[in-house]
Amino acid sequence: MKVRDAMSSTVISVPPSLRLKELAQLLTEHQISGVPVVDGDAVVGVVSEADVLMKQVGRPISRRRPLEWIFGEARDVEEVRRRHATIVREAMSSPAITIGADRPLREAAAQMVDSRVNRLPVIDDGKLVGILTRADLVRAYLRRDEDARRAIREQVFDKTMWLDPDAYQVDVHEGIVTIQGNVDRKSTATILERLTGLVEGVDRVENRLTWDLDDSRLEVAPHGEPMPGATDLTARERKRPVRG
Repeated sequence: MKVRDAMSSTVISVPPSLRLKELAQLLTEHQISGVPVVDGDAVVGVVSEADVLMKQVGRPISRRRPLEWIFGEARDVEEVRRRHATIVREAMSSPAITIGADRPLREAAAQMVDSRVNRLPVIDDGKLVGILTRADLVRAYLRRDEDARRAIREQVFDKTMWLDPDAYQVDVHEGIVTIQGNVDRKSTATILERLTGLVEGVDRVENRLTWDLDDSRLEVAPHGEPMPGATDLTARERKRPVRG
């Protein structure tokens, strides 16, 4: 799944010159916690409700000792600048941490964790096309699991193996698939496991299928012909020509 599949394409952005009071009103009205800052077509930063709150704090945010703050020792210049900000440009986090629209969703998740951010502006051809939040990622992973489960039931069990999906239990949680039920042969269970592993969104398969016949121990018949019960899936379903 790509970033563009999970992002919100309707994105609210603000200019660097916007006053913080107007920003606070915007965040409240739209019930959002942060927005990208755009200058022309370029995303130059991200500003959040935390930046607005920093302006309202009347004491040092730093954990330094009081005397260090009073006398200016080791003062954090960036923190001071943001505490005295009146417009977005002075309060925003810059440069902006962005992600490409066609990047894998896994990459976006890792980038959020590594950078300790809650949202990523999404860029395509240098322009802002969306916003991806942690909530979007959670919803995407839930949807990915459901899409994978549907594909396994319909494409693998029904259309490929000609098995009734309702006769089997297929569970998907965070990309890990568990399949349970009974099949005719061990080779069928093996094929099901391998085909399931090829479905998009599947990271690992827990095969808990049981079988009636262990055909992995069947001997090969004379002339190299496999004995009945071998694992050739296509041969098992192929119709023989009718001779007149």
